[in-house]
Amino acid sequence: MSEPTRSRGSSGRTRDLTPPPAPEPLPLPVADAHCHLDIVDGTEWVPTADALAKSAAVGVPRIVQVGCDRPGVEWAVRAAEEHEAIVAAVAMHPNEAPLLAERGELADALEQVRAAAARPRVRAVGETGLDFFRTPPEGRGVQEESFREHIAIADAVGKPVMIHDRDSHADVLRVLADKAPERVIFHCYSGDAAMAEECARHGWFLSFAGTVTFKNAAGLRDALAVTPIDNVLVETDAPFLAPTPYRGRPNASYLIPLTVRVMAEVKGVSVERMCEAVAANTERAFGAW
Repeated sequence: MSEPTRSRGSSGRTRDLTPPPAPEPLPLPVADAHCHLDIVDGTEWVPTADALAKSAAVGVPRIVQVGCDRPGVEWAVRAAEEHEAIVAAVAMHPNEAPLLAERGELADALEQVRAAAARPRVRAVGETGLDFFRTPPEGRGVQEESFREHIAIADAVGKPVMIHDRDSHADVLRVLADKAPERVIFHCYSGDAAMAEECARHGWFLSFAGTVTFKNAAGLRDALAVTPIDNVLVETDAPFLAPTPYRGRPNASYLIPLTVRVMAEVKGVSVERMCEAVAANTERAFGAW
């Protein structure tokens, strides 16, 4: 597998870049529903085969690799076609859309997504959506146009749309109310309990990341608590958002067990039951590996 497409940017703060130790393995296997194996966080590139072996050893034998810029889409498709443990999701990230439009490249980039989305090992169109945290108001019109085009692509190929929603909950729901594919996945769910209940009424999947383990994330745990277990997925968004107690350190799929155990506690079920539900939900969302 080729080298990564990019490195995680520095915040200017000193961070511990030591990979956390492997946690206790899960009793039953689950999949990481959203990962960026092509982004390096730290000083060393971990070969894809090694990363897959490390996650499989703790009960995470399957990964959804997400490509969200032009090099990333190409990388994700290639990874999924080379590794049975990986399926891909492809899109232009919401924050990419205004930048691509400024360079006159957005139409070509969307055609790249359209072509990739038709490939058998690509199982979702995303991450797409809206991000009002990093994109200023003048770029949001293009961002919404891109979001709507991604929804159309997902609908055309009969695959789920994977949503990136940052500080834009009401507008994301507004766009989805106009037209949504049969399957919708909220990546790294960040809404409140009321929004979770609305998503559940539509049968959408809510994917919870390491953020649900953070001490200051009581509202997110409330959202998980009201989400039917049949609508729940788990993800890392690696190399970002490492779960407690390793917040701030490099994240990877092998840390999923830490998040699953917190999720089971919040839902008041056994870890085995949570694993069973997540595994079944992941297959309904993305299909069989």
